[in-house]
Amino acid sequence: MPPAPHLVLIGAMGAGKTSIGRRLAERLGLRFADVDEAIEHRTGTRVATIFECEGEAGFRLRERAMLAELLDGPGCVIATGGGAVLSAENRALLRAHGFVVWLQVGFEAQRQRLARDRTRPLLQTPDRDAVLRKLAAERAPLYAEVAHLVFETDGRTAIEAADVLADLLADASVVEARTKGSEG
Repeated sequence: MPPAPHLVLIGAMGAGKTSIGRRLAERLGLRFADVDEAIEHRTGTRVATIFECEGEAGFRLRERAMLAELLDGPGCVIATGGGAVLSAENRALLRAHGFVVWLQVGFEAQRQRLARDRTRPLLQTPDRDAVLRKLAAERAPLYAEVAHLVFETDGRTAIEAADVLADLLADASVVEARTKGSEG
């Protein structure tokens, strides 16, 4: 396990942060926390409703507060929302308090995984493909900035990805090299 109190999964919607994160936490014997689910539990309403009532800016404030709270708590596997990296404050918190893994997903795999998903506020548009491409272009440099490790999820089930990632994280030389490379 990395020398950080939390293992944090970042990446685009549909990358598998929640489904892989749950299995990874179980495999590592850690608690699992999903930032969006924690916000929904705290507010008693869905993320989509928060977007409707408070806009994206209001949601991002709640997201920042919940992320800070989770990172201040006991060590666990944390699945962030895809836009958590938009805030410079969030990126600094993630790097300071977690070992950050960017779960990458290719466009076709992402599109297939999200084909029937109607719950995501940013995809409530006729041209979902354009939104996915735009978000990927905007966020990829931010994911790269904060990630200690990049992990490709295409072609893997959540169970397979969690197993491979757990084995990779257990390889001290990979973790140590990535952690040392991020210092200074």
